[in-house]
Amino acid sequence: MSLNRKSLRKKLRLIHLYLGLGTGLVVFIVALTGCLWVFQEEFKSFSDPFAEKEVSAAYQIFPTEARAIAETVFPGKTVHGTLYQSDLKKVEVIFYEADPEFYRSVYLDPQDGTVLGTEDHLKGFFPFVLEGHMHLWLPEEIGSQIVAWSTVIFTFMLISGIILWWPRNKKARKQRLWFRWKKSSRWKRKNYDLHQITGFYISILAMVLALTGLVMTFDSFEKWLYRGIGGDKELHFIVPEISKPASKVIAQNGMDQLFPLLEKRYPNAESLEFHYPHSERSSIYVEVSWQEGVYYNSDYLFFDPQTLKEVATESIYGPYAEVNFSDLVLRMNYDIHVGAIGGLAGKILAFFISLGIASLPLTGFLIWWGRRYKKAKSQD
Repeated sequence: MSLNRKSLRKKLRLIHLYLGLGTGLVVFIVALTGCLWVFQEEFKSFSDPFAEKEVSAAYQIFPTEARAIAETVFPGKTVHGTLYQSDLKKVEVIFYEADPEFYRSVYLDPQDGTVLGTEDHLKGFFPFVLEGHMHLWLPEEIGSQIVAWSTVIFTFMLISGIILWWPRNKKARKQRLWFRWKKSSRWKRKNYDLHQITGFYISILAMVLALTGLVMTFDSFEKWLYRGIGGDKELHFIVPEISKPASKVIAQNGMDQLFPLLEKRYPNAESLEFHYPHSERSSIYVEVSWQEGVYYNSDYLFFDPQTLKEVATESIYGPYAEVNFSDLVLRMNYDIHVGAIGGLAGKILAFFISLGIASLPLTGFLIWWGRRYKKAKSQD
């Protein structure tokens, strides 16, 4: 190895070290909370209080009535939508307001509309986990920026880590591909191998998690990626407007007429979620989901409440059949990030990759601490 190359590697190692020390705690928290969040859908289904409820074969509570009943529970609050699931265990009316944040659900009996219970989506274990993952439990405007830029730095560290890992010859490469510990191997040797070998094997998939996280964090990066692969639609969600204003009564009648039509049209859908028009010019927005916890292949449909004809949108979030490659990449982003794209196996893989990422700051810190301690001891 030339002197110049050796010097560059030494500088890169120092950069890798100090960036790691500076962002290690953030990476550890984000990765560990990511591990937990991966299985939040499964844990929620285990604790569903309505899972054993016996029901008949059809819904009797239509969207307008469901909304009216739920508004008696939270009067004056904004209804985001009403969710009908294929298992017919409950009707979920979702309330959401951004400022101050209010995010709750009212669950209704699907036959007689009896209020079964409520849920606060901002309280509990998994909302706490998500806050840590996205904001480090700090004020959003501060925590989100720390997480975002730490993710950028972590992406660079993955690249620099691979460069530093790459051995000079084939023999050395074999020694860095697997743990070759002896009984005499000290903990420093084992810790060093854990950092290098684990980092190497998870690096590619860790890069995928980091990049999909950056897509959700930086609008400019999301737009650059989308345009770079040929996308030409709007990236933000758009509820298209209708040509002729519709009164509240017309909109309500339209939703109730649309409900049985879509049930018949999509008999195998996992759920139908109806969103109420927020103005006289708004179309009715319905999300048709095909698999719980998976969003990329959902059909995002919009209807004129007067004619019940579909209304086109300029966004990537429209009917799945109309999605092209560039739209698909962006729509799959969240499902890739949490591993849901690969079903249960994908989630398990995402869990272990996140766990491996969480271990890197710990083993990296111990490498630094061990060398620092050795240096201090030699000076005594």
